[in-house]
Formats: sequence, C-alpha cells, structure tokens
Amino acid sequence: MQNAKLTQPPTDQQPTTNKPTTQQTNKPTTQQPNRPTDQQTNRPTDQQTNRPTDQQTNRPTNQQTNKPTNIPTNERSDEMPLWYNEEQTEGISFGIKIKEQIFSEVSPYQTIEIYDTYECGKLFTLDGLVMLTEKDEFIYHDMIVHVPMAVKRDVKNVLVIGGGDGGTVRELTRYDSIEKIDMVEIDERVVRASQEHLPFTASQLTDNRVNLFFDDGIVYVKNAQHSMYDLIIVDSTDPIGPGEGLFTKEFYDQCYRILTDDGILINQHESPFYPQFSKEMMRAHNKIKKTFPISMVYQAHIPTYPSGHWLFGFSSKKLHPLKDVNSKEWEKLNLKTKYYNSDLHIGCFALPTYVIDMLE
Repeated sequence: MQNAKLTQPPTDQQPTTNKPTTQQTNKPTTQQPNRPTDQQTNRPTDQQTNRPTDQQTNRPTNQQTNKPTNIPTNERSDEMPLWYNEEQTEGISFGIKIKEQIFSEVSPYQTIEIYDTYECGKLFTLDGLVMLTEKDEFIYHDMIVHVPMAVKRDVKNVLVIGGGDGGTVRELTRYDSIEKIDMVEIDERVVRASQEHLPFTASQLTDNRVNLFFDDGIVYVKNAQHSMYDLIIVDSTDPIGPGEGLFTKEFYDQCYRILTDDGILINQHESPFYPQFSKEMMRAHNKIKKTFPISMVYQAHIPTYPSGHWLFGFSSKKLHPLKDVNSKEWEKLNLKTKYYNSDLHIGCFALPTYVIDMLE
C-alpha cells in the first residue's frame, strides 16, 4: 500500500499553447460579419426588461459560497477543498475531505499525522495509513475487547501490545474485575500525540490500573514470566515497519507461554478482500494454528479500513469463543456499547465462504 497524499481537485484552467490566435490567422473574427447587435435589433437588454441581476437578488456569488473558483492547483486557496487520499491498492483510492492538519511529526519509528475532517471527525494516520477515525473507531475497539471479555469473565491481568491511541485500554477499563493492564507501545510519541489530540480514545491511559511501557512488544513478551496474563490483545499496525515482528511464529509461541491455562490471545487479523492483505492474514492464521489448539476468526465492518471488511483472531488454550461465551453474565454488567452485543458475538464468527476457503 502506498502512502497517502493530500490533494486538491483539478481546475478548469487550460494550459497555454503556441496555437496562433484568430488575429494571427486569416480566420475572420466575430466583428467581421455583419451580424446585428442587440442595439441594431429590437432585442431588449437586461436593463430594458427589469430582469434582476445577481446584486438585485440574494443569489450568492462564488465569493459568498464555498464553491471553488478556477484557481491553479499550485496556488493555495481557502476555497479549494483539501482531501486525504490513501491508495489502498494500485487501482483503488480512499479519500476523506479534511478541514486541516492539526498534528504532524516524524518519530524515530514512523510518521504520525492527525487531521480534522468534515465527515469523520479526527483522523489518525501512521506512515500515511488510516489507524482510526473519530466516527468509526468504536467498532474496532468494541470487537477487539468485548468478544474475549464475554468468553472469559474472570480476567484480571491484561497485556495490550500496541494500541498507542488508547482505545483498547479505554474499553478494558470499563471492567471492574480487571486489576492490571500493561500496555506496551514502541513509540511514545504516538501515545503523547493521542493524549493531546485524541481524548476520545486516550482518556483512560491515566487509569490507576494502567501501566505504560515504551518498549518493543517482542522483547517484552520474550522477557515476561510464565502464565502471567489472562488476556493478551495485539492491537498492532499492519505487518510492515514496527509491527512486522508481531506476526511471527516465534512471537505467538511466546504469547502462549505467558498466558494462563485458559488465557486468550486476540489479534487484529487484516482484511480478506484485497490480495496484499489476505496473504498476510493467511500467513498469520497458519502460524497461530500451529501454536494454539483453538484458533478462530471473527469479523467486523469498519468503513474507513481497506475494503471495510476486517478480521480478528481469537486463540486460546482451552476456551472456545462460541461454546464458552457467557452472554447472560456479560449482559448483567449493563455496559453500553455502540457495536458489540450478544447476538453479534455469535454472528461475527459466521464467515463468508470465500474467507472460510482462505482459512482452510
């Protein structure tokens, strides 16, 4: 996937050429024929007909509206709309009209950018790829947290790898039964930028149960104690750059080691729709299946992610996401969610045939 670009729409301005004008050719101009003018005919003018002009009506001009005028694209104008465009494949581009860029920084690991948009609220990107928008982030964070929490109701110790925007931690802190949440994020600047500009996801990073570690998740897991966590959530970027090592067999083996006997591993599983994503999804799933006896995939619709069709992996030593789900106990918590519910928990594991074929 290529990096995103900020673009302005093309204008109607035509390029200059060396084509001769009508004065330089022998072609007659419109003044040469004996074509009568309005004065030579009895055709009334606007002044003679009482036809109102734009000034006499309340009809707005281009200057009074937000319609762009024909300004060259290499000249900045407040009237020209600015678009964030992510090339999801070589032939498909996803665009969001933005108001302004409110944060941009190149950290030691990646380029962090935050925009304010017209339709989606805040937009957060890493290396030009959409991580979340204010409008639909609840879908991703609902599904990565509440699915395992409805299966294992006695979770006390949680490890979150990645998730620097804070959305996963926000949902976890809604469970009083959880005693400790360790979040390991390799890039501290992601966390600090989120705390400053994305309070809707980062608001609970200061919860007393949350411990922030700015470290490599692979190294952290390797050095962690046996059977230390009830739940591990890998809220990582795509398997490129800083997130690449979180999709290896060695990493999954270490996660298995530090989980309790009935512990659960959840990971974002990419999209099955576009080939470059589905290949990574199949590779990751095949590696996890070799480590965990129970390994299943569930899905969600996230509009601003590539294709909108996104998968998550559910892996465990003992617990089955459908056979062991305790919906009645979860519903007693009276947690208000915008996407997840008990019926959806069952339905999200019912995958389309083309995805089932890939996973087999």
